[in-house]
Amino acid sequence: MPESVTLPAASTTRVGALLASGRPSYSFEFFPPKTDEGERQLFRAIRELEPLHPTFVSVTYGAGGSTRDRTVRITRRIAEDTTLLPVAHLTCVGASRGELRHVVGQYADAGIRNVLALRGDPPAGAGATWERHPEGLRYAVELVRLLRQLGDFSVGVAAFPEKHPEAVDLDADARVLLAKWEAGAEFAVTQFFFQSSDYFRLLDRLDALGCRMPVVPGLMPVTNVAQIERMTQLSGAAIPASLAERLHAVDGDPDAVRAVGVEIAVELGQQLLAGGAPGLHFYTLNRSTATREAYAALGLAG
Repeated sequence: MPESVTLPAASTTRVGALLASGRPSYSFEFFPPKTDEGERQLFRAIRELEPLHPTFVSVTYGAGGSTRDRTVRITRRIAEDTTLLPVAHLTCVGASRGELRHVVGQYADAGIRNVLALRGDPPAGAGATWERHPEGLRYAVELVRLLRQLGDFSVGVAAFPEKHPEAVDLDADARVLLAKWEAGAEFAVTQFFFQSSDYFRLLDRLDALGCRMPVVPGLMPVTNVAQIERMTQLSGAAIPASLAERLHAVDGDPDAVRAVGVEIAVELGQQLLAGGAPGLHFYTLNRSTATREAYAALGLAG
C-alpha cells in the first residue's frame, strides 16, 4: 500500500468546508447490520431519508470493529448508488497501520474523502481495558495524522458533551479534542446527549483553549426505553430525571414512546439551533420514522 492514496477528481464535497461556510448541516447516522435482511432494512431507511437531502450520512463500525467489511461495503454503496454524501467511519480497533491504509484506499477508490476518525470502543465491551493492535494506533489523534498523511481528506472526530467515559475530567477531555483539531481534524460530531447546557459548556471550554473547530451536536430520537437506557449506560450519557419520567409514563406503548422521544429530540434541537449550533446530527438506529418526524417538526424538511 503506498504512503498516499489518489482521490478521484469527481469527489469534491468536503464536510469541513461546508461547515466552515456557515451553511447549517443536517445529517444522519446508521449502524452496519449483521445480516443481509438487516442490510435491506437499512437501505429502505436510507431511501426514505434521501429525499430530505441531508448534508451527509455516516455508517458506524460495529462494536470492537466487528463489522468493518460490511461498513466499508455499505459506505461505498451509498457513495455509488445514492445521491447522498457519505462520511466514512474509521477506528483504530483491531487493525494494523497497514490494514488501516488498506481501508482508506478502499474508501478513496469509491471517491470518499470525508472520514470520521475514531479510536473505537474496547473489543471486549464497555469497561474493559482498551488495547491497541501490536502494529496499530492507540489514539484517535494518531488516526487523524495518518489520514492527513495519506490524502486530502476532510477529517472529522468525536466529541463528548458529558466527557468521554475514560477522561479524567471535562477540561482534560476538551484538551484531547483540541489536539485532534491541531492534528488536522476539520469538524467534530458529538455523542448523543439530552441537555443543551452540556453541549454549550463544551463549546465554552474549547473556546477558552482557542479551538475553533465546528462541533455538530448529535440527537437520538428515543423509540425504545430499555434500549436507550442500555445505550446511555454504555456511552456515559445521562437521561435527566424529568425526561426519563416522561418516557417511563408511556413505556409499553411503542407509538407513544416514539411520540415522546420525538418531542424530546425536537425540544433539544430547537435549543441547540437557537444557541448557534452549526446543525444537527441524527442517530437513526436504522429506522426512518422517528427521524423524519423530528426533522419535519423542526422545520427542516422541504
